[in-house]
Amino acid sequence: MSKTPRTITLRRVVVTGMGALTDIGLSAPATWAAMKEGKNGVDTITAFTMPEDWPVRFAGQVKDWNPAPLIDVKEQKRMDRFAMMALGAADEAVRDSGFDFNTGDPYRHGVMIGSGVGGILSTEEAHTKLLAGGVRRVSPFTVPRLMVNAGTGQVSIRFNLRGPSSATATACASSGHAIGAGYHAIQRGDADVILAGGSEAAVGQLCIGTFAAMKALSTKNDTPMIASRPFDKDRDGFILAEGAAVLVLEDLEHAKARGARIYAELVGFGACGDAYHIAAPDEQGSGAFMAMTFALRDAQLNTTDVDYINAHGTSTPLGDAAEVSAVKRLFGDHAYKLCMSSTKSMTGHGLGAAGGIESIASIMALHDGVVPPTINLDHPDEGFDLNFVAKTAQERPMRVALNNTFGFGGHNVSLCFATFED
Repeated sequence: MSKTPRTITLRRVVVTGMGALTDIGLSAPATWAAMKEGKNGVDTITAFTMPEDWPVRFAGQVKDWNPAPLIDVKEQKRMDRFAMMALGAADEAVRDSGFDFNTGDPYRHGVMIGSGVGGILSTEEAHTKLLAGGVRRVSPFTVPRLMVNAGTGQVSIRFNLRGPSSATATACASSGHAIGAGYHAIQRGDADVILAGGSEAAVGQLCIGTFAAMKALSTKNDTPMIASRPFDKDRDGFILAEGAAVLVLEDLEHAKARGARIYAELVGFGACGDAYHIAAPDEQGSGAFMAMTFALRDAQLNTTDVDYINAHGTSTPLGDAAEVSAVKRLFGDHAYKLCMSSTKSMTGHGLGAAGGIESIASIMALHDGVVPPTINLDHPDEGFDLNFVAKTAQERPMRVALNNTFGFGGHNVSLCFATFED
């Protein structure tokens, strides 16, 4: 028996809430205000005591955040820091959206939280205890603490989200993929509201030590506040940072029916793989080029429609060069008319949380008509002749922004946001 093909009408997806915990702010508004002012969040590590001979001694740490009363002391012992921060960002986003998740069908409400390394601090702690005292010293909560999907699980439980639920782990592209998956779920009609973003808490001996061993991190220990310098000729690696960011993605009609405030519309998602190297982009930035191409195709926009690119811009020699090459190749002459900045110059690199944090930067740039700066950009590298918004924010009207996130393993994501027009 032949079946009639199902016709799918794609729904519009808007952003109605945002939450963030970063090294420059303990909320989305505080983080955005700090970005506009060009504030730096990178400093000497205080999370653990380092041996004197360590080559890297600084990071971006979320400072002075107390998870209580959101998470009581008993529950804190059962959760890794990354999951607690995911809950913190999600709670803010929910409150910001004004939506009561106790209303409506919980199977129409979902959650997708990405993370690059999940509960790596809990893994490190359990291993230390195992070596020191055997299996009896290891906490029975270790597995639910270290799972990469623990952030998604904890947010789902807290807000009774029974709809589409998943966790992406694509290194630095994790939250970009999570937001894209949430976007597709709402577009197809599988959900009305999705909490989507990422969380990372990797400032520990294991992650700092291993990234340092592969020479991926900056070693500017004497000047940590100016070590993150995307596009600068003196850049020497990225700065590891922790943080979390969650967006409330919502079907447009659902949002309008409840009179929600709409920050922006998510109009395009592009993703692809490099198939090149496990930890380096190809020099031409072909993955970045195609991810941006796919995002604009999905959004049904031209390259000349783009006003701002929030760059992946990690401050690594190869990564920055590949992204700049991709932007020039894709945008041609228009590359010199748009703005392109890296907010990682202020926050450092939040790994799996980066795409969520930088989506907020992209959305608020459109909302306020302000492009956040690339601080510490004193001497652009050879051939880096675009408007990287060096040192100081720039005011300009904007309608369309791209947010790029690229991860080890060759994972590339580009999200396209636009000012909302009914």
